[in-house]
Amino acid sequence: MTRANPFRRHPLAPALAALAALTLVGCTAGHGTESDEDKAAGVRADPAARPELKRFYSQKLTWRPCGDLRCARLTVPRDYAHPENGETFVLPVAKAATAEPAERIGSLVYNPGGPGVSGVSDLASDSGEVFSAEVRARFDIVSFDPRGVGGSRPAVKCAEPDDGGGQGDAPDPVTPKTRDERDRALAAAHAEAAGCVKGSGALLRQVGTEDAARDMDVLRAALDDRKLTYLGWSYGTSLGTSYAEQFPRRVRALVLDGAVDPSLDWSERAISQGKGFRRAVEEYAEACAEIVGEGCPGATPEEISGLIEELYEEAGREPLPVTDETAYEVDARTLLDVVTAAMYTPEDDWEPLSEALTEAADGDATGLAGLAEGDESSQATARPGARGADSTDNEDEALLAVSCLDIPHPRGARPYWDALAAAGKTAGLYGTSSVVDELVCKDWPAGAERPHRVRAEGVPPVLVVGTTGDPATPYEEAESLAAQFPGGMLLTYEGVGHTAYGRGDACVTDAVDDYLIDLKRIRPDDATC
Repeated sequence: MTRANPFRRHPLAPALAALAALTLVGCTAGHGTESDEDKAAGVRADPAARPELKRFYSQKLTWRPCGDLRCARLTVPRDYAHPENGETFVLPVAKAATAEPAERIGSLVYNPGGPGVSGVSDLASDSGEVFSAEVRARFDIVSFDPRGVGGSRPAVKCAEPDDGGGQGDAPDPVTPKTRDERDRALAAAHAEAAGCVKGSGALLRQVGTEDAARDMDVLRAALDDRKLTYLGWSYGTSLGTSYAEQFPRRVRALVLDGAVDPSLDWSERAISQGKGFRRAVEEYAEACAEIVGEGCPGATPEEISGLIEELYEEAGREPLPVTDETAYEVDARTLLDVVTAAMYTPEDDWEPLSEALTEAADGDATGLAGLAEGDESSQATARPGARGADSTDNEDEALLAVSCLDIPHPRGARPYWDALAAAGKTAGLYGTSSVVDELVCKDWPAGAERPHRVRAEGVPPVLVVGTTGDPATPYEEAESLAAQFPGGMLLTYEGVGHTAYGRGDACVTDAVDDYLIDLKRIRPDDATC
């Protein structure tokens, strides 16, 4: 289930995560030393030229068969400031070697989202087929498990939290209003964070997006690619943005689909996503009413929205009734997660959501419980193509760890309650739930990042793809990110659901493929699909 955020999933949080970009400004291309041109531009020396990093940049991947793919392991330093200390991450890498030798451009590295989603598992689930035949003929498709994620060694682990401060069987409101409810929410968040500190300790400070982007440059070198060709969905846009900031002259092509705006702080991100989900639910109600069918829970958008609100209120008092004693308990939080998860892939999930809501209105929430159980093992915060990928053991823990580390959060409680009020006014419970999800980051080890506008001087034109009805990474963030890149291009997909490339729209596919293969720029007349 997703909590309300672009990078998180419930039980931990939504696709909310918080990405950030780095304080390190760009690097020179290749493995040489700093050029006179770069010195004049104030660009820092190539990190690959540091003697203590040479052993990482010079490693060769040893590929072995793993199903239909080829797999290898990449070694990277845990601490780039002190790589000589010997502590490392070993990251799984997978490759679909599909390129025609005579036509091969290089590797296309991708990240499916999260944070916390295993790129290796995603590629193994046939998600490489999301890329067109034309792209697969020119590139080997490559993905990897970022540091701390999935098969990474070490990987983030969280110990089971205690009961969250002794709340017992008391209801867990989506929007805590009373002092008692807020105290329980704080205690539960503190217990969750403490469990991760207990399970992972110092590792929690070493799994941020900035260092994951540095790992991606080591991967580029190990793949023997002079420059990086990359596509990131959702959280993967944060990873790509960070790479562009640190290694602008090493970028060949960069596609960022379902963009996260690094200039937003923690509360702005939470509210932005809350507004995106509320808007998506309204669009769902309108679409459902237009095709009033047997499964639609109302004849008008107002009836459908009203029913959802009534079910939230009922579930907030006590769980909705189910006929199966072994089914998930459908409290207000579970209901919210089911509804928001369905907004990611309308083509697959709106119809079953309608049927389950109709049944719940008649007094049986078993269908909603089934959707909750199914979504628990899905990849809702990744791009749609990642759904159905094998779930990794630590997906939720890694999502939480990266999200909280990437963006600084207030240590006191008052800013969260202030943000809660603002979120309620602009996004209703979709906004307030996003803010509550941020409470766990209050007691998290702090990262070094701060919200900022993109700093990537020297990067070639970057292609940002935004979906007008994207619930998790609202379109406004794509507009903002494209404007922050020098020469940034925005491709708009007029539709609903999370991200655009790989969902079957020929216009989007052709535009992205032309850019990836031929570096063709998006013209203003062709910027909307």
